[in-house]
Amino acid sequence: MISALARRLLFSKFRFGWKINIHAIPHKPSKQPSFQTFMVVVVKEESTMLHEITSLVNGSSLDCDNNQVRGLFETLESENKVRRQLSSGADILYSLEDLHLGAKGDMRVLAPGRRFQLMLGEEGGSVFSYKAVLLDAKEQLDVFIYQCGVFLVPKIRAHEWLFSSEEGQWLVVESSKAARLIMVFLDARHNHVIMDEIQKDLSPLVKGLAPRDRDNDVQIPFMMANDGVKQRAIVHQVTSPMTGQITVEDVIYEKVDGSLSGSNSSKEMKFRRLVFQRNLGVLQSEALLTEGCPDNNLVEKEKIKTYSMSKSKKKGRQKSSASTTYGSKNTLKVDHQYLASSYHTGIVSGFMLVAFYLERMKSLMLMAKTVVIGLGAGLLPMFLRGCMPCLNIEVVELDPKVLHLARDYFGFIEDEQLKVHVADGIEFVRKFGSSTASTSEKFNNEDAKIISKEKFSSANGNCSDYSLEAKKSSKIDILIIDVDSSDSSSGMTCPHPDFVEESFLLSVKEALSEEGLFVINLVSRSLSVREMVVSRIKAVFSHLFCLQIEEDVNEVLFALHSASSISEDNFPETALQLQKLLKVTEERNQDILSTTKKIKHFM
Repeated sequence: MISALARRLLFSKFRFGWKINIHAIPHKPSKQPSFQTFMVVVVKEESTMLHEITSLVNGSSLDCDNNQVRGLFETLESENKVRRQLSSGADILYSLEDLHLGAKGDMRVLAPGRRFQLMLGEEGGSVFSYKAVLLDAKEQLDVFIYQCGVFLVPKIRAHEWLFSSEEGQWLVVESSKAARLIMVFLDARHNHVIMDEIQKDLSPLVKGLAPRDRDNDVQIPFMMANDGVKQRAIVHQVTSPMTGQITVEDVIYEKVDGSLSGSNSSKEMKFRRLVFQRNLGVLQSEALLTEGCPDNNLVEKEKIKTYSMSKSKKKGRQKSSASTTYGSKNTLKVDHQYLASSYHTGIVSGFMLVAFYLERMKSLMLMAKTVVIGLGAGLLPMFLRGCMPCLNIEVVELDPKVLHLARDYFGFIEDEQLKVHVADGIEFVRKFGSSTASTSEKFNNEDAKIISKEKFSSANGNCSDYSLEAKKSSKIDILIIDVDSSDSSSGMTCPHPDFVEESFLLSVKEALSEEGLFVINLVSRSLSVREMVVSRIKAVFSHLFCLQIEEDVNEVLFALHSASSISEDNFPETALQLQKLLKVTEERNQDILSTTKKIKHFM
């Protein structure tokens, strides 16, 4: 059919930078053929502007085959519809042929801020086809390492905000140091293909998209998100109905922090990590593994915990792993005195904001009620349990599978001062706030602050029954939110958006003691999301502090319940008070002290 030929061989070839008019050629009166002859006039323009095809044909006046005329008008309408969509700025997938015809301008020249989607690879031209996004860096400077680069995004990470959103993609461009970046999204067809084969298939396709203002013989580099792991060993994998696939792995990094490598330079440092498959861009937990015989009491407790849990689980693998890690001398064990995650150190450093309050609680033989929402591998609660005996810690974890993994593979142990609730964290805080509100007339935190140690302490130095009962009815002194979001495409990786809703923040304020501290681990590359979170917290808490973790995307936010008079001028004094409360090594103490200096007050 002529309409099909027109669509495939004519109209699409002259979309960009051409004007097309269609005229009907009149027949001689003596000849009345069954088919009409048409003339297509194509005029080249300097710009790549897209014009709709103009038809000067009056179908009703033509004396010819009706199917021919109808087919022509249908083809014109279909083509003009495509042109209208392209002109509207909608995210259209361009083909390489479209680009060569000038659909997005001269591809040989960099155009700062240019971004569009395209399909790479066509039937017969390559092994696979690929969806991609081409981005020319917004600022064309002389500091680019590459004129053109390719960034491969695995299917399992394509949904993450960093790769799925335009804002996130520009951040990838910035970090790639490439003037032009072609972000290629792999799909299920590429799962079992080695990267060398994919690179070989893509290389000729992307070569024609490289700018031509530099040496054309320079190879286009292929990049991929890399976590810097040198060696990786899967220790255990389990699938949870709530969280999906969870992996415990032991890794050795290409480069290790100098303070660690110096302690045992003859051996490579090994770390144990907890990874959620749903969010590979976020490391849930990371622990340093060290050699040596752990404390015998901890070994016995771990054996008891492992045995009690094995009744509801399959025998063998999990129990064997736990006993191997903790059962004998000179085997690897988790070092609970070391915080591998910088933001955990940041959370602890923020305790200086309530250091004098904690000291008063300690002097009255009272425990500061600390609630951590989100267990992970249990590393932060275990560190707090060991280094701050004045805390009574309760952890709330939604997924029982995560609790089992923390016990079996990371040496997490509960005791009188460290308990875990398998529950919804939001509901836990709300119920806690409402229950403490109902008992506030009987005993409130102001009463707790003036209790004298002489009146309510027993002869052996422990809190009396009245003091303990009073503490049971008191509110939360420190509340930490350390959870990830199941939807990484939202622009906020941590926490889940529900934890920054106004209704929950109001529940937090209700649950906190008068001098309580609210801590939240925020992970978002989106400036707008970050501003939204800060705005919501400031609407509820008038005193907000922040700590930007330099080597990570994490930002730790600290909010005080009351209109505290603490300011940055007081930080040196409060930091020293925190040091007195911590039971850690001098090296760890200095790490925490130096981190306190980076905490800033939101004005």
